[in-house]
Amino acid sequence: MAGLLFGTGGVPLSAAQRSTVHGIERIKELGLGCMEIEFVRGVTMSMATAADVHIASNRARIALSCHAPYYINFNATEPSIIKASEKRLVDTARVAGAAGAKSVIFHAAFYMNATPEKTYDAVKESISRVMAILKSENNPITLRPEIMGKPTEFGTITETLKLCRELPGVLPCIDLAHWHARTRAFNTYGEGMGVLKHVDEALGRTALDNMHFHFSGIKYGERGEIKHMPLKESDFNYPEIMRALVEYELKGTVICESPNLEEDALLLQATYNDLLKVKVSR
Repeated sequence: MAGLLFGTGGVPLSAAQRSTVHGIERIKELGLGCMEIEFVRGVTMSMATAADVHIASNRARIALSCHAPYYINFNATEPSIIKASEKRLVDTARVAGAAGAKSVIFHAAFYMNATPEKTYDAVKESISRVMAILKSENNPITLRPEIMGKPTEFGTITETLKLCRELPGVLPCIDLAHWHARTRAFNTYGEGMGVLKHVDEALGRTALDNMHFHFSGIKYGERGEIKHMPLKESDFNYPEIMRALVEYELKGTVICESPNLEEDALLLQATYNDLLKVKVSR
């Protein structure tokens, strides 16, 4: 994979029908390169449909990822919720593998009343159990814990990269809007370079050649993320952050989660291509 591919979180709004196959076809028509299948309410895709999705993505040469259901909390106080959370991630990975997706993105946990250290241990245990199941099934899917946008949620840059360093086969989903909302910073070229340097130091060039980003405009307050917004309606300085991505010569995928989906995905792609031309001409 050369450079970064751009696409949407879910089926593009302009697709002929609200199906994953039609979404892939529309992504191709738009000149985008990837799409994230959203299982946020539950894993409802059958294995037969997943096989059709795999054929469609191969035909169109569109890279796929999947987002696991939101109802995951590996730090729950009730063992039954932890068990159900692990099952949701396993079920997502099984369907994702059949669909030809390479990665599964997930929200790992809430801190609840536990310390960050205890929460980290609980998350690591659950991911380890899920990975053991997938390994026994010869499922090569990459699990990607997401950087989260609220201080009540497990998923800082440091926590996520530590997990990836300690669990081979796990890589991060760097949600740039979430991190901006959580920190009220990360909105300049220098801050963008700083995060990428952190990834480089923790995981090395191999990770930088296999990145997965989420991008969107975002509204936030004292408690972090409130909602996603179109890029141009937010204060997120996406051109400067994109400049850092270009400067680091990354490879991988950029998924747009703005409400206007493909409009902002195309904006990000155009911004990236313009910046790339400038870098090449230097």
